[in-house]
Amino acid sequence: MVFIEIPGKKVQGLFQRRVNRFIGEVFVEGNLETVHIANTGRMRELLTKDAKVILRKVNEPHRKTKFDLLMVYHGDTLISIDSKLPNQLLEKAFKEGLISGFEGFSTVKREVTFKKSRFDLSLLNPKTRELALIEAKCVTLVKNKGLATFPDAPTTRGLKHVLELMESLKSGHRGEVFFVVQRSDGRFFRPNSEMDPAFSQAVVLADKAGVRFRAFNCIVKPEGIQLKKEIPVEISPK
Repeated sequence: MVFIEIPGKKVQGLFQRRVNRFIGEVFVEGNLETVHIANTGRMRELLTKDAKVILRKVNEPHRKTKFDLLMVYHGDTLISIDSKLPNQLLEKAFKEGLISGFEGFSTVKREVTFKKSRFDLSLLNPKTRELALIEAKCVTLVKNKGLATFPDAPTTRGLKHVLELMESLKSGHRGEVFFVVQRSDGRFFRPNSEMDPAFSQAVVLADKAGVRFRAFNCIVKPEGIQLKKEIPVEISPK
């Protein structure tokens, strides 16, 4: 599967607290540093006091922070929290023909607008002119027995995307959502109905309408992230 290198000088630190959605405080080499958090999700189970984290040092004069918080250890599991990586992983995988079910699709574009939503990727089959709209979701939460789940906070944006993908089917397009679990211990995926019932209900309706939901876990190392394998998706609890 595809590998995305994460450039830059990496350092370790101990997470202290989250100031807001984008900013946290981390002890780095004995100093309390203000860092940029590359994910606006809650991640309360991960960003706990004194959690070991991996940061990238940034030398850019316009930046208010000198570090990007990229990864966090949960026990022995290293988790990537960068919410931009799923798009990059999937784009590369599609271009290299590594995602099953897309044989014949050769044109890949980023940030494609359909009605009132902007989707992460689109693919076009030049022979049939079939268009597939793809939305990628960053998953960091894994519960007991390897249950990967999304979202970790209510998501009106995610709900909107699922509903708009249902609408896209009426125009003859394909609609698919890929949940990219940015850790290696996710064994199967299920929407987080406890956290966001509206999103989970929309997934059930969209699945019945023909929207496809797929999930992949990842191998995460300080130097980069790699798609590991596709894992089963349970649309609703059994």
